[in-house]
Amino acid sequence: MSDTRPNPDALLAAIQSESARKQRGRLKVFLGMCPGVGKTYAMLEAAQRELKGGRDLVVGYVETHGRTETDALVEGLPVIARKNLEHRNLALTEMDLDAVLARHPQLALVDELAHTNAPGSRHPKRWQDVNELLDAGIDVFTTLNVQHLESRADTVRQITGAEIRETVPDSILDAAALELVDLPPTDLIGRLQQGKVYVPERATSAAQNFFREANLTALRELSLRLVADHVSVDTQEFHRTQPGAGAWKTGHRLLVAVSPSPLSEPLIRWARRMADSLQCPWLAVHVENSRPLDDAAQSRLEKNLALARTLGAEVIDTTDENLAAGLLRIARQHNVSQIIVGKPAVNNLFAWFRAGKLLHQLARDSGDIDLQIVRAEKGDSPAQKRRQTWRPQTNWKQYALVAAVLAVVGWLNYLLMPFTGPRVPGFVFLLVVVVLALFLGRGPMLFAGTASALVWDYYFLPPRFTFIISTAEDGILFALYFIVAIVLGQLVARIRAQELAERRREERAMALYHLTRELAQAGTRDEVVWQLVAEVDRVFHASTAVVLPGKKSLAAHPDSSLVLTEKELHVAEWSFLNRQPAGKFTDNLPGSEAMHLPLVTERSVVGVLSVTLPEKTLTLARRDLLETYARQAALVLDRVALRAAGEQSKLVAESERLSNALLNSISHELRTPLAAITSATGALAESQNAASGFDRNMVAEIQEATGRLNRLVGNLLDVTRLDSGHVRPKLDWTDVGDLIGTTLRSLQRELAGRDVKVQVAEKMPLARLDFTLMQQALSNLLLNVVIHTPAGVPILVSARHENGRLFLSVADSGHGLPPELLPRIFDKFFRAPSAPAGGSGLGLAIVKGFVEAHGGQISAANRPGGGAIFTIDIPQPDKPPAEISS
Repeated sequence: MSDTRPNPDALLAAIQSESARKQRGRLKVFLGMCPGVGKTYAMLEAAQRELKGGRDLVVGYVETHGRTETDALVEGLPVIARKNLEHRNLALTEMDLDAVLARHPQLALVDELAHTNAPGSRHPKRWQDVNELLDAGIDVFTTLNVQHLESRADTVRQITGAEIRETVPDSILDAAALELVDLPPTDLIGRLQQGKVYVPERATSAAQNFFREANLTALRELSLRLVADHVSVDTQEFHRTQPGAGAWKTGHRLLVAVSPSPLSEPLIRWARRMADSLQCPWLAVHVENSRPLDDAAQSRLEKNLALARTLGAEVIDTTDENLAAGLLRIARQHNVSQIIVGKPAVNNLFAWFRAGKLLHQLARDSGDIDLQIVRAEKGDSPAQKRRQTWRPQTNWKQYALVAAVLAVVGWLNYLLMPFTGPRVPGFVFLLVVVVLALFLGRGPMLFAGTASALVWDYYFLPPRFTFIISTAEDGILFALYFIVAIVLGQLVARIRAQELAERRREERAMALYHLTRELAQAGTRDEVVWQLVAEVDRVFHASTAVVLPGKKSLAAHPDSSLVLTEKELHVAEWSFLNRQPAGKFTDNLPGSEAMHLPLVTERSVVGVLSVTLPEKTLTLARRDLLETYARQAALVLDRVALRAAGEQSKLVAESERLSNALLNSISHELRTPLAAITSATGALAESQNAASGFDRNMVAEIQEATGRLNRLVGNLLDVTRLDSGHVRPKLDWTDVGDLIGTTLRSLQRELAGRDVKVQVAEKMPLARLDFTLMQQALSNLLLNVVIHTPAGVPILVSARHENGRLFLSVADSGHGLPPELLPRIFDKFFRAPSAPAGGSGLGLAIVKGFVEAHGGQISAANRPGGGAIFTIDIPQPDKPPAEISS
């Protein structure tokens, strides 16, 4: 009888999923192949139906693009006012997330899921806003184009040539309901030409690039496949929870039976070709029973399963004494539509009987599942002709034990023969056979049943000491004894084999449980590695090394029990870089002595697990367990790294907050005494009594020190303003030559003794910038040159206007910048090791902040002839107004 009950793990997963869905809001995504198919229109139509049905809903954010028919659908819907934000003097509006959460409707409409929020918003991406709404128990309607899905972005770029910058992770669609908004490409191009997608100027360019019919057809296929795959996953989850459900042929799903036979190799390739022609997933299933495989058969089986995994199959290894029942159980659990088995190559009556029994049972019990019997062609390795020779499955000691026990029991029966008669010894032998079955294998039990029956007949049944049975009663009794002894022995042996198989599965489950428990208690990376090495060594009786990335290269952790040679480290590095298993028992660098498994997470590869195993062939069950160990360890190592990064970011944020508070307080407290000192020294220097009553040199030093301290306080205030976001350039049309001249005049004393050259392009147009901020940026660059170059080194200040951008450069002929310091040169409080005493390391950070406030960028580089050059790049409008430029 086949077990039609639902898989308990699938039931538990479904219950947990349903419980999580009830606590969380439901997401519905209106999916389209590209802009213009009518996603927002369809969403608003659905919202109007929901409103008429009595649901409490609000419009969080909807972009109608000025289309009259879309605007009409918004009328009558409650709308949450948008939040106004300002970025680079531009007024922006975004969804007011806090207002929607405070309103807490049953349903919120949030258009354009892949949108990037304006700076200053709580989340950088709109899909994160939607997640927060869902966590609050609010249902959400949203829209999405297929090209904005993370897993499809590269495919869309290859098809259309367009770079997709705004993407959403695929995981956000896992629990979402998808509604496809479809439109034939020809109809969409017609809408584009009618101005219903873009304004006429943009429509012409779009039709020549992105909106070509070939591109739209490919995008339409992507969106259709995405929805079909999403529905297929939901169908699978629901199907697994249904008791006795047959195959739901909503789509093709193949299952190919894999065995140690060499004919399985071409059968697997045939199944792959068929899956390609049907465009469907496929499974490769091996049913393990209690009969062990020899080394050659185990090696062939691993090779066949590895081939199926390489060709893209989902490999499943299950246990069942009945091959057909095991295949059908897996087929029903995974909603398989077709089972593929090889046509038996029979060469004797016994093989024909076994193959016919399997095919007959599959045909009889498969129900709605189709059965395909394929004549497998010869594989790469020649199929060895199986010889039907009897081979004992256990060692000869068990046979000797059976013989000894039967001899002792027979001697005791012989002594008791005068008191018991000829039939009682048969029952005693039968009891011994049943008891022996609890401890011995199939071969010894077959020998025990046969030998005990013959001994009973020869020594006890009349006529004694012959194999002749004189009466029909004795003949029937002997035949029944023989049958009962064999059947009972085989049945008990089968139960014992199943017990051993269950024990092996329990050992694997307990091993995984122990590892998960130990890793869950680990708080640091060292503790994770120590627990992982200890568990792998204990379970697999192996030597283990965990290879982790260091500052320069990969290195084995000190707690590893395996010492890796230089060759093994190279194999581990290959596995790390290629995210694939390598070494022994794999297809990549199989000559290695160790097996190397990359510790892969969704974000990156965190290391490599290297194991030297004692066995010659690695079974699928032990390989799966080892790979599960690697996956669990990778997740825990990633969690530890994320937790450490989170704690570090909190520490940095708290340190930054305290630093800003101190800077703000100190800078303001110093302003007043500095102003007093500056005023006093200025008055003293101008006093008539200064020449006779006070040393003028001392006054000059006080003035210079006060000026330097005043600049430091100014820098501190500027850094505070930049960090708080209060720096907003007041843009105006400026003469760049006047800007440079004013800056040089303000630094006459600091630039004394320097040859400063100015190169400004002829007919330089006016630049739109904040004069004060840019003057301070140039001043800081010039002072940086003065501080870090020898006296007398010439300075070149240049300006040019190219391709709508303003370039300001400050160059010197000094020693240049160390290349390793270039990435950090604009960091706050960063000072080069060779920098002279004094200075705060804030000047260049302030320059960067002022330039970026203009929407530009600054770079530092070494000049080919020696020295350094700092270049400011600021975007500019096409040209200033006519009345100003004239």
